[in-house]
Amino acid sequence: MDRFFKLKEHGTNVKTEIIAGITTFMTMAYILFVNTLFLGPNGAGIPADGVFFATTVGAGLITIIMGLFVNIPIALAPGMGLNAYFMTVVLSSGGEITWQAALGAVFISGIIFIILTITKVRQLLLVAVPQSLKAAITVGIGLFVASLGLKMSNLIAANLSGVEDATVTIPGSSINFAFGDFVHSHDVQLTLIGLILIAILMAMRVKGALLIGIVATTLIGIPMGVTDVSGLSHATWFPNLSDLAVGKLDIAGAFKLGLLEIVFVFTFVELFDTFGTLVGTATRAGLMKDKEKGEKMIGKAMLVDAVGVSTGAVLGTSTITSFVESTAGVAEGGRTGLTSVTTGILFICALFIAPLAGVVPSAATAPALITVGVLMMGQVKSIEWDDFLYAFPAFLTIILMPFSGSIANGISAGIVSYVILAVFSNMVNKNKVKIHWLMWILTVLILCRYIFLGAE
Repeated sequence: MDRFFKLKEHGTNVKTEIIAGITTFMTMAYILFVNTLFLGPNGAGIPADGVFFATTVGAGLITIIMGLFVNIPIALAPGMGLNAYFMTVVLSSGGEITWQAALGAVFISGIIFIILTITKVRQLLLVAVPQSLKAAITVGIGLFVASLGLKMSNLIAANLSGVEDATVTIPGSSINFAFGDFVHSHDVQLTLIGLILIAILMAMRVKGALLIGIVATTLIGIPMGVTDVSGLSHATWFPNLSDLAVGKLDIAGAFKLGLLEIVFVFTFVELFDTFGTLVGTATRAGLMKDKEKGEKMIGKAMLVDAVGVSTGAVLGTSTITSFVESTAGVAEGGRTGLTSVTTGILFICALFIAPLAGVVPSAATAPALITVGVLMMGQVKSIEWDDFLYAFPAFLTIILMPFSGSIANGISAGIVSYVILAVFSNMVNKNKVKIHWLMWILTVLILCRYIFLGAE
């Protein structure tokens, strides 16, 4: 095992990697149930058992492949945001677009990714994007992950002022963020307990601090009424495999008028989300210190990610993508594919332990995500803040990820603003800034995407 995963070379061991894998799984376990809300009978209309099967098996299989084939601590599962978009596509079509056709669109976007990866177009992003922007992506993802933890725990809440109907588009100036209800909300109270506990364990340099914190917070939540264990006594532990969505995608239907736009959106968002997650997580794990090896590893990871997109569609779920929550495992010391293999095995086992996985409340995983945000902020020192040409795009990249709720939005703003500033800088300065040809193409695609298709 040490020889296969090169544990000593990466300064880790089996125990550390397994703990890291368990931690990653526990921070991602929410997708097992949230995905059913978006894609199930009350969402896109896919049978609930089919969604759960596709989520567990898809996430488990592709994550294990990532660990064995690339030897990197990245876990994959159906992506949040893309599953919500999938549901919106089906529900807003008035029955014209079926969930089978939508799965076909996901499958096609996966094939596009495989082609872009094999031809090494995706890998060029590593060369084309300036170092300051890549560092900003890591920092932005840290804030994005932290914002997820703050919101899912209700530690931060949004107050709407001057708005009577919350079903309409709400002006940004009417949204005020404030602390949650510390006095009456047990969720908020448990989150604070977990956050303080993890912070103390981290300060004491306790191995497995995040995992210990999640488990301890879950147990503390039982007497507080936040951790619900009532369903365990009459839970069904064996999965119902009679109503799956495996192989029910409609590729021909995906080519109907209107779905090409949907394929483009799936492809666009996944392109930047994956790039950001892989670079950010690999950087945090110290895997990019050797530039040549790091870029080769990211290239292989992109291929596995691309295969995962189409595989997920065949199994019956929306886009399977690299998860930012992988950074929680990295924070626990995960450095190799053994972390991913551990996470993948747990996802497959979740077919039989679904009730147990559902016991962990969001108030227990949120503190871990917030802590990951702290750890990923370290890359901010790698940004050239004294040069506005790099500082401004880096700032937009960082700030827009948490505030717009999209990694793709942050990266898009960073790329476009960098190209614009570089052009004007080259007009007046003798020392010309090199703008990679791919940055020009990306800028045009980004502008077309937001002008003609709008935001996510």
